Amino acid sequence: MAPISRLFDFIVIGGGSGGMACARRAASYGAKVAVIEGSGRLGGTCVNVGCVPKKVMFNGASIVEAIEDAKHYGITVDKHSFDWGFLKQARDEYVKRLNGIYERNLSKENVEYIDGTASFVSSTEIKVNDDVFKASHILIATGGHSVIPKIEGSEHGIDSDRFFDLETQPKKVAVVGSGYIGIELAGIFHALGSDVTVFTRTEQILRHHDSIIGDTMLAEMKRQGIKFEHNSSAQALKRIHGAELPLELSWGVAGTDKPASAAYDCVLWAIGRTPNTRALNLASVPGVALNKTGHIVADEYQNTGVKGVYSLGDVFGKSELTPVAIAAGRRLADRLFGGERFAGSKLDYANIPTVIFGHPTAGTIGLTEEQAKKQYGAEAIKVYQTRFTNMYNALTPFKPPTAMKLIVTGADEKVVGLHIIGRGSDEMLQGFGVAIKMGATKRDFDNCVAIHPTSSEELVTMR
Repeated sequence: MAPISRLFDFIVIGGGSGGMACARRAASYGAKVAVIEGSGRLGGTCVNVGCVPKKVMFNGASIVEAIEDAKHYGITVDKHSFDWGFLKQARDEYVKRLNGIYERNLSKENVEYIDGTASFVSSTEIKVNDDVFKASHILIATGGHSVIPKIEGSEHGIDSDRFFDLETQPKKVAVVGSGYIGIELAGIFHALGSDVTVFTRTEQILRHHDSIIGDTMLAEMKRQGIKFEHNSSAQALKRIHGAELPLELSWGVAGTDKPASAAYDCVLWAIGRTPNTRALNLASVPGVALNKTGHIVADEYQNTGVKGVYSLGDVFGKSELTPVAIAAGRRLADRLFGGERFAGSKLDYANIPTVIFGHPTAGTIGLTEEQAKKQYGAEAIKVYQTRFTNMYNALTPFKPPTAMKLIVTGADEKVVGLHIIGRGSDEMLQGFGVAIKMGATKRDFDNCVAIHPTSSEELVTMR
C-alpha cells in the first residue's frame, strides 16, 4: 500500500540560510511549511562549516597578528601561545548554540522540521525515508559541497568542511587552490603559526576578482612568508606511515616534464564547489534542468522549468553567498505568499558586495576593470585608483598596502565597480555598497566630506 501523503503549502528542501529564511518568511504569512534537512543540524554550510566558524578562526588569527604588532606601540606582551584545541572547542560550542537557535526559530514560526534526505516522487511530492509529503510549492535549496580532485590518494587530504574537524594545528600545510576559500584558509593557517604553501594553476590568485585585489593579495601573502607554487597541478597524494610529515604531495609544473614533490602533515583541497543534487531524484521532475556546471536552472524569479518548483542559493549557482540566498529566499516567499503587493518580488543580482577574509581583507562590488571594458568599451570607462599605507602601520617596520580602485562610466561617471584591499576593507564596503546600489556617481563620492583619519576617506578624495 502506497504511503499517505502529508499536505503542506510549501516544502523547503535544505535547512541552510536561504531555505530557512524562505521557510520562516512564508510561515509568517500563514502558510503551512516544512523544512527537510538531512545533515542532522540546521544552518547549512555558512553556520556549520563556512562563514561563521571561518570568521571565528579569522578573528583568532587577527588577534595573534595584533599581539605581534603590539611592541611597535610600546606594549610588552611577555609571552603568548596559541591553543588550537581550545579555540576549536569554543568555536564548536558557539556553532552548536546557533544550531539550537535555528531549530527554536522554526518552532516559534510553526515550521515543521523534518530530519532526513529528500527525493522527488513527482513535481508536488517529496519522499523522506518511508514518508511522503505533498505541496503545491517546493523549493530546492540544498547547497553545495567541495570538489575533490580525481587523483591517486586524494582521500588523504581534507576539504574546507574538514578544516573545522582538525583537532590540532598542522605544522606544514599545502593549500591546493587559490580562490577565496583557499586564500582565506591559507591566511588563517599562516597567521596562527603553520608553514603554508599555496598551489595555483596560473601565476595569479583570486582570478575572478579585479587584478588590484589578486595582485596586491599575492604580493602581501608572499611578504608575510606564505609560499606559492605557480602553474602547478596536483598529481598524487601518498600517505607515509610513521613520518613526522606523513603526506607526500606530488605535482606537475606547466612547461616541465619532471614532477615535484614535498611532505606535509595537512593537504587541503580548495579547487571549487559543486551543487548538491544527486539525492534529489530529479528524473521524477524532468522539467527541472541542470546547466553545464550541474546547477539547477531557474529564472530571475527562482522558477525552474516546472511550475511550483523553485531553486536558490548554492544549488542555483548565481552569486553563491549566504546573504544572497537569504535575500532571494525572502523575496520568493513574499511573492508566493505575501499577496498582490509582492507579485513582482525578486532579487536583483546586480551589484552584490562581497568580502574576502584574507590577510589583508578585501572587498568588491560591481564590475572588474576587464568586465567594464567588455561591457562598455575601454574608451567609455575611467579608472581611479590609489595605494597607501594604513595609519595603523605608521609605527611598524613593515608597511602592508591598502589599494583601492573606482571604475566609472559615462559623462556622469556612474560608479560601476569598486575594489578595495587592506585593513578594514571588510567593514567599510557595506556603506559604499548602498551608494553604488543607488546609482552613485563619482561626483556623489566627491561631495561626501571625508572622515579623517581613515582609509575609507580615500574613496571620496580620489583624483
